Order: sequence, then C-alpha cells, then structure tokens
Amino acid sequence: MNKDSPLPNLGDGGQTGGVHPLIEVPALDRLLRRQTPVVLLDVRWHLAGPPGIESYRRGHLPGAVFVDLDQDVAGPPGPGGRHPLPEPVAFESAMRRAGVSQGGLVVVYDDADSTAAARVWWSLRYFGHDRVRVLDGGYRAWTEAGRPVSTAESEVKPGDFIANPGRLPVLDAEGAAELATAGVLLDARAAERYRGEQEPVDPVAGHIPGARNAPTSGNVGVDGRFLPPELLRERFAQLGATDALDVGTYCGSGVTAAHEILALNLAGIPAALYVGSWSNWVTDPANPVATGDH
Repeated sequence: MNKDSPLPNLGDGGQTGGVHPLIEVPALDRLLRRQTPVVLLDVRWHLAGPPGIESYRRGHLPGAVFVDLDQDVAGPPGPGGRHPLPEPVAFESAMRRAGVSQGGLVVVYDDADSTAAARVWWSLRYFGHDRVRVLDGGYRAWTEAGRPVSTAESEVKPGDFIANPGRLPVLDAEGAAELATAGVLLDARAAERYRGEQEPVDPVAGHIPGARNAPTSGNVGVDGRFLPPELLRERFAQLGATDALDVGTYCGSGVTAAHEILALNLAGIPAALYVGSWSNWVTDPANPVATGDH
C-alpha cells in the first residue's frame, strides 16, 4: 500500500476520509519543498517528563505550530476522564489558532511512535476534518533523515476550521461493557497495567472484564513507525478483531487508544473509541474490575 497516495475506502465506514492516514518523511519533504500548503502540528507530549513545548522550542519542523494535547485536544479532567472530549467550540478555536482550515491538508507529528499525534488525528477526524495525516516515525524520523529543523516561532495565519462533532464512533462506559461481551474490546495499555500488577496513574488497577490486551507498542517497530497493514491485520486477527465484528478500544485516558484506532484503520478494521477509558471507568464504583490475563 502506498502511504503517499490517496487511499480508497478500506471498508471502514468512511473513517479514512480522502487521504491515507500516514505520510512518510520523503513525501512530506517534497510537499514542503514545492511550497504546497500544509499545516504542520507539533504535538510532542510526555505523560511524565518535561512539557512538549520545551521540545518544540529546542527544534521543530520548519513552519510547525505547537499544539498542547492537554489544553487544546482534551477537555478539563474530571469524571469524564483525564482526557475527555473538548467542547466543540474550544477545539475549533484551538485548531483555528494553529492555522487549521476546513479543506487544507494537516500533518501531525510527535517524537516518534505517533501516540500523541494519533489522538490529534482522531480528534480532527471526529470533528469533521478529512485531510489529516500523521508523520510516520515523527520528529525522530525527520531528523534521522537529515531534514532541516527550526527553533524560530512559526508565523500562523488563523484558519477557518468548523468543528462538526460525531464523525467517528465513540463509546461510553455502558457501550464499552457491552462490546466486551458482544464484540471485541481492546485494552491498549501495557500488559502489567491490564493485568492489574501496577497502576501508575489511576486509583484502581485492572481492566474492563472481557477486554483483550493489545498494547500499542505492538503496533509499531523499533523505529516508531507503524507495522505494514498485513502484519497489523494478523496481529488483530489473533486477538479476535476483524472487520466482521464490532470493535472498540480504550486505554488509560483515551490517548494511546486513539493510536490503536489508527492501527486498526490501517488494517482495514473500523473501531470505536472509549474516550474516557479506564480513567472514566473507575470513577463509578459499580463498574466491575478484572485482573490477571483473562
């Protein structure tokens, strides 16, 4: 499959839109050299560690605009989870400030493995933007290929993006519980968190009963780039996830689960995102908790 050309419908109910969800470094470099209008969003984000803006200031793709995952791509943390959906007007305003326009091409990147970039990709798709791509391999792939970087603050022409929510399927706690028994619910967290052996962030350890563990680390290679579609299809098939079943995914707070959605998309499998994820699930003491491998 050519990641640099338009993508036909993969049987995903229109989730892919008009362009392939990934773009490689050489293809992006060609677009920029031709001065093709592209909005570059730098969404480097670390669950633990220095804020992404510090990485952006040390160096970023020329013309890229920093987007704060916590402030711009999620609503305030609370009962809905640590990274709930933002209000449409807030997301629209943030994307306009970053230069996103309704029909313009957007390319999103993070450090390497696309964990944060995938949440921005998913959010833009959810709110109705159909020309957004993730730089496969992120900033690391760009610099390792010898492409130029900049420390200058990018000038931004405000965009005209209009947020139209509901363009991708989502789950709430009830829907996730139902899917865990009637379909396939994938838990995108690391295996030790799924099993309940450790929980570094949320107050309760374990997983949603019936969910199957599919850590997002298994979606990419050591270079942070996504595995080929055929390998992703094989991986998800071993977990029971195919395009013949209803599939959903969750994680700790709906960030890495968006990475799982992108990987499933590449495999041609439509899937719904439980945005609140585990951080929402555990706010209700009536929700059951499972531990171990099953």
